[in-house]
Amino acid sequence: MATIPTPAGRLLRTPGGVDLVLTRAFPLPVEEVWAAVTESARTALWFGPWEGDGAPGRTARVRMVFEKGEPWIELRVEACEAPHRLVVSTADEAGSWNLELKLSGTSVGAADAGGTELHFIHHRDTEAGLGEIGAGWEYYLDLLRASLDGTPRPVFEDYYPAQKAYFEGLTAE
Repeated sequence: MATIPTPAGRLLRTPGGVDLVLTRAFPLPVEEVWAAVTESARTALWFGPWEGDGAPGRTARVRMVFEKGEPWIELRVEACEAPHRLVVSTADEAGSWNLELKLSGTSVGAADAGGTELHFIHHRDTEAGLGEIGAGWEYYLDLLRASLDGTPRPVFEDYYPAQKAYFEGLTAE
């Protein structure tokens, strides 16, 4: 029997609403994790491939290969500070999504190579829908881990609805 993943998201109060923050640690140089979250061939392994211009102020299309119907969405790059910070936004029938990835860690060849910590931040104006959203992001970040580790992909049903109550019960710090 598979181990059910334990949710670890936190909710932080902001002037504009709340930030849902999920963190993952990887025993890899920051450049390796950055490539996995920015290069189309690598994002295809855990989120979906993208096409277009990935520069700040530009819009790219991303295919959500782990969603029903594998839809394409437009994603605007708000900031890209390789290899430490990526900010993107999108809007669709599900609402506006403002997402930020912050990576901290050591570089390739560094004497003190200790790995990379990734902070995934979903900036939200409301706490509505956190039960579904949080479980979904936990799943995607574990897909990222599997793509980097070469381990089997997680199963979405292990995340939702199992983690729904956890995320609905979060209180902003």
